[in-house]
Amino acid sequence: MLPHTLERNPWRDNLDFNCASPFIGRLVTFLDQSPTPWHAVDQVSSRLEHAGFVRLDERAAWTLEAGATYFVVRSDGALIAWRQPTEVVGWTIFGAHTDSPNLRVRPEPVMKKHGYFQLGLEVYGGVLLSTWFDRDLSLAGRVAIANEGAVLTELVDFKRPVGLIPNLAIHLDREANGSRKINPHEELPMILSRAETDAELDFKDLLARELDRSADDISAFELCAYPVEAAQVVGLNQEFLTSARLDNLLSCFIATEALLNNEDAEGVMVVLNDHEEIGSVSTGGADGPFLESVLRRATIDADFERVRVNSLMVSIDNAHGVHPNYASKHDEGHRPLLNEGPVVKVNANHRYATTAITQSVIEQAAERADVPLQYFSSRADLGCGSTIGPITAGRLGIDTIDLGCPQLAMHSARETCGTKDPELMLQLLTQLTQRDLI
Repeated sequence: MLPHTLERNPWRDNLDFNCASPFIGRLVTFLDQSPTPWHAVDQVSSRLEHAGFVRLDERAAWTLEAGATYFVVRSDGALIAWRQPTEVVGWTIFGAHTDSPNLRVRPEPVMKKHGYFQLGLEVYGGVLLSTWFDRDLSLAGRVAIANEGAVLTELVDFKRPVGLIPNLAIHLDREANGSRKINPHEELPMILSRAETDAELDFKDLLARELDRSADDISAFELCAYPVEAAQVVGLNQEFLTSARLDNLLSCFIATEALLNNEDAEGVMVVLNDHEEIGSVSTGGADGPFLESVLRRATIDADFERVRVNSLMVSIDNAHGVHPNYASKHDEGHRPLLNEGPVVKVNANHRYATTAITQSVIEQAAERADVPLQYFSSRADLGCGSTIGPITAGRLGIDTIDLGCPQLAMHSARETCGTKDPELMLQLLTQLTQRDLI
C-alpha cells in the first residue's frame, strides 16, 4: 500500500500562475504534480481526504453509512470514489484513466556506450515518438521497498532534468524531414551523463539517494521518463492550455471536481482506471474486476441487477479536435473545435460506447446546463481509438456514453486543449449528478 505523505491542500488555486481562471490554475497544479499514474492517484487521494472522504481498505470489511463519502485505491494507479446514497437505486459513474503514453525505464536500464551512460527505455502505449527528442527529461514512478517480508511502495520524483534524447543532426540524416522512421530500440535510449573509462553506474543507488534509503531496501521499480516543462496557458487571448499527459489527466481532474463540488449528489461515483493505453487488462484496468467489485460492495442490500440497469456510465476521454493544417483527416461533418464545448464520440463499430439512448440523455443534460455539444465520428477510411467506455459497458451491462474535451496532438509529449472546454465539461457533469434524466 502506498503510504500517504502529503499534508498540504493539493490543487489549491495557483495564484502565481498567469492563467485563465482559478479552475485552470488548479488544473495546472494537478498536471504538474502528476508525472505518473501513481502520482496522479496520490494527488486525487490527498484532495479527497482533505474534503473528508474516508479511505477504505479492500482487504477489510466495509461498513458504509448513507450520506458518507468514500474512496478506495487499487495497485497505486487506480481509484474509485463515491457518495453513498441513502437508498441505492442506481449509480451515475464518471470514468477516466490515469495513464498516458510515455517511455518507461527497463528493469536493468543502465548502458555504457561510446563514452556515455544511457538509460534503456521501453515504449508504453501509442507514443508519438518524434515529440520526445530534444526535451529535458526527468524520472518519476514508484519503488517497491522490502519490509520484513512485506512489500511497501514509495513514490519517487527526481523533479529536475536528468537526461535527454538528442536528435541526430540533419547533416548526418538528410532524410530527417522526409521518410525518417524511428527505431525505438536503437534511437530512444536516454543520455544521462558522460562515462569515464572505469566508471560504473548502479541505477538502484541513484534511486536510493533520491529516497534517502539504502540500495538494499529497493526490490523493484516502475519508472517513467517525463518532460519537465510545466503546463502553460498560451494564445493571444489565453485560449489554449499546453501540457504533457492531458490525455487523460484532464478528465481525471474534471471528474474529481464534479464529485467534490456537488455535496448533495448521492449515488455519484468516479472511477479512475489504469492501463487504458495498453488495453485495460489489469487489476486496476477497466477490463479487470475493480469497478464491479466496488459497485457490488457499495450497493449493499439492494438488488444489484436492478441497480445496474438503472445506472449510467459516462466515459470521459479526450477527443480529436480538428487540426487546421490537417482538416482532411476529419470527416467534414465532424470537426470539433477547441473551446466550443464537450465532444460526443460515436462509432458504428462500438469503439465508442455511445448509443442513441445515451446520446439523447447527454443532449438533454447539455440543454439544461446550457452547454454546447460537438460530435466526432472518424472518417470511414480511418480507424479510431477506443476508451474504457465499451469495455465497461461490455463487462457490466451499464448504459454508457463516450465524451471528451477536444484536444490537439493526442499522444504527443506535449498536448493542447482549450481553456474553456474543461469548465464546460464540468458544468455538464454537474447537471448529470442530479440523476433526473437517468
